[in-house]
Amino acid sequence: MTPPPAPPRRTADAPRTPDPAAGTPSPAAGTPWQQGRLLAGPARRPRVLFGRMYEDPAVELAAFPPPGARVLCIASAGDTAAALAAAGYEVTAIDLNPTQLAYARARLEDGAPAATGSAERLTGLGRAAAAALLPGWRPAAVADFLRLDDPDEQRRRWTDGFDGPGLRLLAATALRPAGALAAVLHPGFRCALPRGFDEVLLRRIARTVARHPNAANDWAWRLLLGRERPGAAAVTPGPGRVRLLRGEVVEHLERCTAGSYDAVTLSNVVDGPGPRFARRLRAAVEHAVRPGGTAVVRSLREPGPGGAGRAAGDRSMIWGVVRVVRTGTDGARTR
Repeated sequence: MTPPPAPPRRTADAPRTPDPAAGTPSPAAGTPWQQGRLLAGPARRPRVLFGRMYEDPAVELAAFPPPGARVLCIASAGDTAAALAAAGYEVTAIDLNPTQLAYARARLEDGAPAATGSAERLTGLGRAAAAALLPGWRPAAVADFLRLDDPDEQRRRWTDGFDGPGLRLLAATALRPAGALAAVLHPGFRCALPRGFDEVLLRRIARTVARHPNAANDWAWRLLLGRERPGAAAVTPGPGRVRLLRGEVVEHLERCTAGSYDAVTLSNVVDGPGPRFARRLRAAVEHAVRPGGTAVVRSLREPGPGGAGRAAGDRSMIWGVVRVVRTGTDGARTR
């Protein structure tokens, strides 16, 4: 359904924190993202966590109000902000991690190339182990699989050539609660992984290859091979096209003027913090997004009673829930 007309446009208020260059935002209680590190160990300076983003902006482009709307996203690696700005949206991108924000700025404004973040290092170790132990997972075989453009053939090849006992044993060793991934993750992120994440992730990959052509799926190339899809075009909006803010997203939504945004997209924000944080986030979204606006929320968790939403339509393979919520409806309208 078409949302009601937007109220008179106004610029979203900046958070009540000092300028990013001059100070540090207030503590983001209840969220593990504040430390700027995915991995366990002694506290050190924040790192680039994500060199690329693993969310398909086609979901937002289909769900959001028409271009020109005021939208908020997580800055992360800048990919979603770039796609939304290129489509004509008025984009604000926020991130609590100053290192990640500086990286996004370099990509969005200067066209800097993608770097390797902590997430890419972890997935790279998994791919290297698979290639070393399982002949079917050598890079040449994976690249051949990724060139396919027939989902029926992809499903057959995935089942017959990739998703075998060897892969399942390796995935269990790495991704179970007592596995290698849990051992190296920051404690705040361990609870974000669904129980039996090895089986969950393989099911999500199988779901995606059975629905979306590999040859046009940038996220399949990144996850399964660690490379950019041949012919994929980089989008660089240029200076001033995306408003970048340093801060915690819930605090920003709470402090900005009511109805400052027409839509928001939030990925991973609810993964890690507890239910109290989720309730606070929901209230903040209802405050900051105009009635009839749109919120897209992604989570790694397995679907609850509300279902998976649009998770199967997101080509990035990893999400358990992708929910589209219309604001001002007391949570009744979700898709």
